[in-house]
Amino acid sequence: MRPHKFLPLAFVIAVALAVMALAQDKVLYEKQSPYTLITVTEDHQGLRTLLFDKNLVRQSVVKVGDPDHLELPYARVVLAGLAFVDNPRRVLIVGLGGGTLPSFLHKHYPQTVIDVVDIDPDVADVARRFFGVREDATLHIHVADGRRFIETAQKPYDIIFLDAYGPDNIPYHLATREFLQAVRKALAPGGIVVGNLWDRHSNSLYDDMVRTYQAVFDELYLFDVPAAGNKILIGRQQKQPIDREALARRAAWIARGKGFRFDLGDLVRSGYHRLDAPWQARILTDADRPKKTE
Repeated sequence: MRPHKFLPLAFVIAVALAVMALAQDKVLYEKQSPYTLITVTEDHQGLRTLLFDKNLVRQSVVKVGDPDHLELPYARVVLAGLAFVDNPRRVLIVGLGGGTLPSFLHKHYPQTVIDVVDIDPDVADVARRFFGVREDATLHIHVADGRRFIETAQKPYDIIFLDAYGPDNIPYHLATREFLQAVRKALAPGGIVVGNLWDRHSNSLYDDMVRTYQAVFDELYLFDVPAAGNKILIGRQQKQPIDREALARRAAWIARGKGFRFDLGDLVRSGYHRLDAPWQARILTDADRPKKTE
């Protein structure tokens, strides 16, 4: 992560605490993959953490054998997407990490086909070996570039989660208008895209990324993540506004019915923003791709 020059005090404190925690954790695995240095640690409570390039940004934190344990706050808020789609039959997740999201969804939606794609074969290996991710008839891991996978998808998806990160940020080619247009094309009627972004404190392209989503999707919602530097975007293919309370009631009903350990309705209610006016920022395009990226 490459933060801005001036950082909020809370962020500085969080990084300092992360340094102290990392120093006390046991390193289970470390390897330079084709894309990044992968490190897996375990703390005294048995929580396992996936890190890239030792940059102190936790990619995943997993309690092995307990898919309901969502340690990172964004992993709970990203599930707001479930309130937009009735009984998703096909889900795509771009970015595997430690498998937090696919493992949770697989437990609560066992009949849903879940495809997970990650470009790094070593990340897929680590997810299986150290984080308990198991494939079966409905959960599949694909080692491939997420963009190419979406561009060649043969069947549409009801929800596409975009959660792919390198050591520094979302790879640029997974943030452009052309990529999001391919995402929209890969969605079933009524389907949605759910994107996990770092906010502007640590992401200089944050406003541009939001503006690019606005350029592609007819409806865009933003959800704040409590006590974290993440923002969750949800893009829809049609302009059918859903107000805060209606969406929160729907989210709460799903959480109760599925037996979630947290109230998804409260997270939706407190974090909800409908972005009905274009942001004053540039639209990211393939033509403007930096020479040095991911």
